[in-house]
Amino acid sequence: MSEIISVKSLVKKYDNDFIAVKNLSLKINQGEIIALLGPNGAGKTTLISTICGLASITSGSITVNGLDVIQDYRKTREIIGLVPQELALEPFEKVINSVKFSRRLFGKKNDNEYIEKLLTKLQLYDKKDNIIKSLSGGMKRRVMIAKALSHNPKILFLDEPTAGVDVELRKDMWNIVKELKNEGVTIILTTHYIEEAEMIADRIGIVNNGELLLVEEKNKLIKRMSIKILKVRLKKPLKKIPQKLAKYKLKLIDDGNSFNYYYNIGKEKTGITSLLSDMNEIGINLFDIQTEETSLEDIFVKIIKD
Repeated sequence: MSEIISVKSLVKKYDNDFIAVKNLSLKINQGEIIALLGPNGAGKTTLISTICGLASITSGSITVNGLDVIQDYRKTREIIGLVPQELALEPFEKVINSVKFSRRLFGKKNDNEYIEKLLTKLQLYDKKDNIIKSLSGGMKRRVMIAKALSHNPKILFLDEPTAGVDVELRKDMWNIVKELKNEGVTIILTTHYIEEAEMIADRIGIVNNGELLLVEEKNKLIKRMSIKILKVRLKKPLKKIPQKLAKYKLKLIDDGNSFNYYYNIGKEKTGITSLLSDMNEIGINLFDIQTEETSLEDIFVKIIKD
């Protein structure tokens, strides 16, 4: 994959001396979906604002498609679409007119066929003549995406795109994002819904206190940091873990009727075979076995906590 965004040693400092972004470097590849996760105030929106040219840079550099966002502001802005957190719409305008207006803001000629296809894709075509004020919150969010895509951008920023949207509409939005990726659009997503990132992202970046703690392919991150839990139910309860099994660091639960064994799925040997062998050797019989796996949310919480 070729690189489409490059952020190098970015610092954003405000007049009150608050540093929102601290020496952050990030490369984003063309055609990927990258999810930026982090608590409120982590610096995600500030990072997006500097890439989009909406906030000044204190130091460092940002290039978009090989162009500097400061020296080539107009050219870089033309290939970026942005859906901000806050709904910013013309309440008494028709949907189709609002989307066409956004296209003209970028100096693009009218293209009714493209706009109608875009509204159809976003399930807005039957609402195209509706006044925006009359739409539901989810539909207004779709209009925001339509406006951001009105000028055929190569890059789409989605800043908390499903905030305040019900579960069904969120799943629809995920499908829209996947379809855009298939068309070659690069998508940068910030979200508080970790399962959203787990569902659609290729890579995960975790931001906290203005710093990029890590950026990694989602599947590799989950494999590397995911912990599995083997829950063993016993035929007879234990008062304590026998000395022979101490090395497995088992945790008794259910009044001694079960224990949990934790292991990393990224490692070559899990230790389960030897655990079961040692149990058999000392006469501990199991009744049932269940497994559970930590989610991306568990990994995120651990990284932020650490």
